[in-house]
Amino acid sequence: MKTLALHILDIAQNAITAKAENIFIDIEEDTRENRYVIRVTDDGCGMSEDTIQRVTDPYYTSRTTRKVGMGIPLLKQHAEMAGGHLRITSEEGKGTKVAAVFEHDHVDRQSAGDIAGVMVLLIGSNPEIRFRYGHQYNGKEYALDTREVQEVLDGVPLNDPEVLKYLREMIRENLSDIGAL
Repeated sequence: MKTLALHILDIAQNAITAKAENIFIDIEEDTRENRYVIRVTDDGCGMSEDTIQRVTDPYYTSRTTRKVGMGIPLLKQHAEMAGGHLRITSEEGKGTKVAAVFEHDHVDRQSAGDIAGVMVLLIGSNPEIRFRYGHQYNGKEYALDTREVQEVLDGVPLNDPEVLKYLREMIRENLSDIGAL
């Protein structure tokens, strides 16, 4: 995966596969503390302690369609290469939290990529799931909650092409306003 946005997409897809109904994606950028943190929290089926221990092994996967699982191991490697770490906590039947920490200005930290595009892809493909996206940049914040968006839309589906276009523009504009673009 070439960007952090693609890592977020992968983790969110794992949450969707785990039957999550709520997926919260939080990014915290703090250039003063030289920290870039991604947190993805879900209320899916969760993982056993054994699975948590094995999930960072690229030769372990719970999928039956292939024998490797590269998403989490690559995220761990990219975080460590950029002076950070990966932490996964999970409880069976309650959900999972993945937190990846990077040094913000580290030469090996991947670029953020198209966060707005990833959020629109997730929302448009899974309108029945509640997504909450929060982004902090040096104390300034932006938040999007699909539950609130649905209330405003008054019956227009989240995956309507005009709604998705609007959401993409809105996310980009707000990220620019807080300095995250």
